[in-house]
Amino acid sequence: MKRLSYFLVGVIVIIATLGLFAVKLSADKGSSGIHNQLTIYNWGDYIDEGLLRKFEKETGYKVNYVTFDSNEAMYTKIKQGGTTYDIAIPSEYMIDKMRSEKLLNPLDSSKIKGLSNLDPKFLNQPFDPNNHYSVPYFWGTLGIVYNDKLVKTPPAHWQDLWSPDYRDNLMLIDGAREVIGMALNEQGYSLNATDMGQLNKAYDRLKQLTPNIKAIVADEIKQYMINNEAAAAVTFSGEAAEMVSQNKHLHYVVPSEGSNLWFDNIVIPKTAKNFPAAYAFINFMLEPKNAAQNAEYVGYATPNAAAKKLLPKEATADQAFYPSDEVMNHLAVYKNLGPKYLGIYNDLFLSVKMYRK
Repeated sequence: MKRLSYFLVGVIVIIATLGLFAVKLSADKGSSGIHNQLTIYNWGDYIDEGLLRKFEKETGYKVNYVTFDSNEAMYTKIKQGGTTYDIAIPSEYMIDKMRSEKLLNPLDSSKIKGLSNLDPKFLNQPFDPNNHYSVPYFWGTLGIVYNDKLVKTPPAHWQDLWSPDYRDNLMLIDGAREVIGMALNEQGYSLNATDMGQLNKAYDRLKQLTPNIKAIVADEIKQYMINNEAAAAVTFSGEAAEMVSQNKHLHYVVPSEGSNLWFDNIVIPKTAKNFPAAYAFINFMLEPKNAAQNAEYVGYATPNAAAKKLLPKEATADQAFYPSDEVMNHLAVYKNLGPKYLGIYNDLFLSVKMYRK
């Protein structure tokens, strides 16, 4: 019995040892996976996939590319935790919100190479003073795409969209800040207005626009416009660039009285696990050749001045997508208005959509 007991004890020791060895292997494998992988959380189709493959080849990191369809969805996922996003690319007002809620890691500028390639006017913005948390990725505007086959007089101002000529022929981007902001600008107000009198006037003005609205959608706008199925659309400059490139009758204009100037920046969220890989990606995207390749693929304006010099002149000379300083002076960046006014904007926008029905 004693010999059998020794034997059983020996078996148990062996099993326990093997178990610990297996756990160590699993831990080592998991650790290696984290160290060799970069998880990017970005908008869909917002980077040239060829650049991702190039990054993997140059650095040895395996890229895991995950997408979101709104700043709010991205914010919620990161705030909830349980994720391992090393890089995220939110818009300006969301960066302001996330840094105030300590959802972003401060950047170590000593580990970033290529900041000097950026145009200074895109740095030190109010949503991230001194770029302690973010690095510019793309920028652009909100404007009007119109079809010269379906429009008698090309629109130049927001108020032109209220013309009966656009009855059931106008597409609007599905965004509360964009649509309410457009109506605020049309009335001569700030697109960051918090005055309820101004907001209600914008809402009343949008109700007057509803006979002209064909649809309020997102990505579908592109096909509507490319296929000559709508006379005009309110959309972002990068989306407009893709439409214009596929239909010679389409044109993009930014109303001179005011519109949105937006920024999408690279950040390292609190969910990050692989900081060396995150900084390697930031440095990779700051290289002029890579930034230029990305700008040609995506269609949005690059904040990288060195990369801009590598782009075709017909692209950078087009003031619809690279506006003059005069137009830029009339553009405004969305501010983080806080949950109260974000709710008001969303409620007004929802009421506009319901009013159409």
